Amino acid sequence: MPDRDQPLGNREEMDVSIDAPNWSSRTWQVTTDLLVVANAEGVFFQVNPAWEAVLGWSQAETAQISFLDLIHPDDLTKTQAAFERLLGGEPVLRFENRYRTKGGDYRDLAWVAVPEDGLYFCSARDVTEEREQARKLAKLTQERDRLWRNSQDIQVIIDGMGVFEAVNPAFTTILGWTPEDVIGRPVFDFVVPDDEAVTSRALEHARAENLPVVENRYRHKNGGFRWISWVAAPEADLIYASGRHITAEKEQAETLSRTEEALRQAQKMEAVGQLTGGLAHDFNNLLAGISGSLELMQTRMQQGRLTDVDRYMTAAQGAAKRAAALTHRLLAFSRRQTLDPKPTNVNRLATGMQELIQRTVGPNIPIEVVGASGLWPALVDPSQLENALLNLCINARDAMPNGGRITIETANKWLDERAAIKQAIPEGQYLSLCVTDTGVGMPPEVIARAFEPFFTTKPIGEGTGLGLSMIYGFVQQSGGQVRIYSEIGQGTTVCIYLPRHYGEVEDDDGSMVVSDLPRSEQGETVLIVDDEPTVRMLVADILEDLGYTSIEAGDSAAGLKVLQSDVRIDLLVTDVGLPGGMNGRQMADAARVHRPNLKVLFITGYAENAILGNGQLAPGMAVLTKPFAIDTMAARIRSMIEGSKERARLF
Repeated sequence: MPDRDQPLGNREEMDVSIDAPNWSSRTWQVTTDLLVVANAEGVFFQVNPAWEAVLGWSQAETAQISFLDLIHPDDLTKTQAAFERLLGGEPVLRFENRYRTKGGDYRDLAWVAVPEDGLYFCSARDVTEEREQARKLAKLTQERDRLWRNSQDIQVIIDGMGVFEAVNPAFTTILGWTPEDVIGRPVFDFVVPDDEAVTSRALEHARAENLPVVENRYRHKNGGFRWISWVAAPEADLIYASGRHITAEKEQAETLSRTEEALRQAQKMEAVGQLTGGLAHDFNNLLAGISGSLELMQTRMQQGRLTDVDRYMTAAQGAAKRAAALTHRLLAFSRRQTLDPKPTNVNRLATGMQELIQRTVGPNIPIEVVGASGLWPALVDPSQLENALLNLCINARDAMPNGGRITIETANKWLDERAAIKQAIPEGQYLSLCVTDTGVGMPPEVIARAFEPFFTTKPIGEGTGLGLSMIYGFVQQSGGQVRIYSEIGQGTTVCIYLPRHYGEVEDDDGSMVVSDLPRSEQGETVLIVDDEPTVRMLVADILEDLGYTSIEAGDSAAGLKVLQSDVRIDLLVTDVGLPGGMNGRQMADAARVHRPNLKVLFITGYAENAILGNGQLAPGMAVLTKPFAIDTMAARIRSMIEGSKERARLF
């Protein structure tokens, strides 16, 4: 038995096995490992400085108790068993336990012990931090495994080619496929064929970086499919993905979409009903005026009382003109009116209308026109834009019963993608024409319905409800947009946005005054193609008054037959919508194969602008909207024929 007062480090002559520490005096003093010598009673009668540094117990304190009294209770049994093996002569003993410090906590120690001459030489390394990290890792692993097993979302591990490496129980719960069914097979064996492309793109993305949310459909083992919303992240050569089952959400969204579509259809039908009712009401009033006037004219003429005929004729013509205006507004709303777009200086147009607008709204509401410097031109039907501007100013006047101010303002607008999306038009360059009043303003629910046909907040008899709807249709047909900005009590601004035109604006020479037209004396012939006999009759009578010869055809087939013959035709007057297999434009184009210089005047009451070239008619073609004034029709026919002869003389 060594002398307890003699430091073990001085016994350098001690011969121990290769696994036992060979402690020199310097090693005993400076090593961070805990070095102790124990006797058979389990008392550490000699310890190095590191022992006290790590555990807090001094040499004297340690020598008074058995080391077994300082072992963690949970580790006591295994430590006793290890010590008994050491007492039994086991050459080298390695084990771990937790040792109580003087402060009352425990440190994890990894021991190596060897017996020698009835003593036991022990070395311990403090592995508390390592074991704590291991315990935390084990806990995280357990929690991860628990999440993997208990998660209601699908958890999968796949390789870079999309082959399943592992799936959690939720995969089976949601899709019916067991791990044995899927592991080792590619995801494409289970994806709905229509979703293979999006799945392939998602897999390619996930190989390199975190995958944002992507949705696809997986086949269920028992039939059908399930919608899954995926997120994924790569790690090493694997992809870890989590999928949320969203079939119920998709079905609810689809149901909601169907409900919204049904609501939209109901709203459309309500609008159609409102449109039909309003249209029937207004047309019945107009027809009553027309038919009543004609009947009284007939009665008075039979009675020989001709003094009242002019009055009834004036009433009938007035009602007919109002009916034409109503139809025009309806076509504008439906974006089916025939437009005559021209490069237009909107500043000049607004300034030129200022006096007319001022007279219309009255002297108590001043009109101010603020034209932007360098305003871009617009390709627009100027007469329709004038009507729209006048209507907006009349609406502004009606919104200011106690007086106020109207400002007409123009500006250049460059709408980027964000602004264009907000305005629901393509991004690009636009000019705006805005009318601002200082009136009562509009609540949001009125703004939402302001462009509906026959919707009006005015009392019965004071408004048709077609003004704004006409403006909306016209602006949409012109490739632009119209927006309302308003607050209750703060007034309203209505802005028309029109695409910029990059061509030049021609000077306006003014409208030609229709005067007495010279009669034809050279036997010019005009072909009239229209499926309405009354229209053919009226046009033929106009031509007869002007001295022209007319030929009539009731459909496109009959008209083309005449055009492909050797008959002299100086002008074709045709409706756009025709029976016979071709529309008026197609018939005219076919005729120009044999008659390349044929002049064509389209007359139409309902025209698809695409048929007429969206205002870009070929040279020698023109359009006139039904109903038309007789003198206007006569002037147009004469000008086209005379213009053709003038060009012929020049060349």
